[in-house]
Amino acid sequence: MQRFEEKVVLVTGGGTGIGEACVAQLAAEGARVAVMGRRRELVEAVASRHGGLALAGDAADGDAMAGAVHTVLQRYGRLDVLVANAGGFGQGACADIDDDDWQRALTANLNTAFASARACLPALAAQRGAIVFVGSIAALAAGPEVCGYTTFKHALIGLSRSIARDYGPQGVRANVVCPGWVRTPMADAEMAPLMAQHGISLDQAYDLVCADVPLRRPATPQEIAEVCAFLASPAAAMVTGAVLAADGGSTIVDVPTLAFTRME
Repeated sequence: MQRFEEKVVLVTGGGTGIGEACVAQLAAEGARVAVMGRRRELVEAVASRHGGLALAGDAADGDAMAGAVHTVLQRYGRLDVLVANAGGFGQGACADIDDDDWQRALTANLNTAFASARACLPALAAQRGAIVFVGSIAALAAGPEVCGYTTFKHALIGLSRSIARDYGPQGVRANVVCPGWVRTPMADAEMAPLMAQHGISLDQAYDLVCADVPLRRPATPQEIAEVCAFLASPAAAMVTGAVLAADGGSTIVDVPTLAFTRME
């Protein structure tokens, strides 16, 4: 399919993982892609592979985002889709997080989304475009000792719904994708404590964290990119303000009944 032929897409956090997969998916479907991230060498490599525009910068920096959008418009003349994928940080329980860590989580998970959306909205409105925010099931439920991450991923849904309400009359759609475990370099690093504690391999660690997930496996970045592409595409033309869990069924599990499953 060439759902994005002649369309221009900006992906933040595009240098690795889900962001990189989104760049690849949208470029394969005909989009002209702009790839933004803080690590210049990664961003330039991804952009080069997909014939795109590399934009090194911090998506949480309003001036950097405004400059990035200006560069995109100078190069391509339009902007149709923003995939706001930048995020991370936010470890620790509430009483254990200092002010700097809290601000770091706020910056990575919410300010990046806000600043990138704010910078892109005038151009998106001109094309009746779409925003896809990449959230997490942490936007829907709380994991252990990830207070900052959980708080600001929850807030991401509010941001998306506010944009959907205010800019819908201009034709702009805004939605959130909430992945569960995805096999990315970031998630691989999160498996390290389990691997050390149980003396298991990376694959076995993923099996362990997905033991109660109905599909019993993590997603691939490509699978999440497919969901993002759907929400950005004309096929989702009537979808806005929505939250789509792409989590293998994690968030449908009735936790109090897990003991019965373990009897089998």
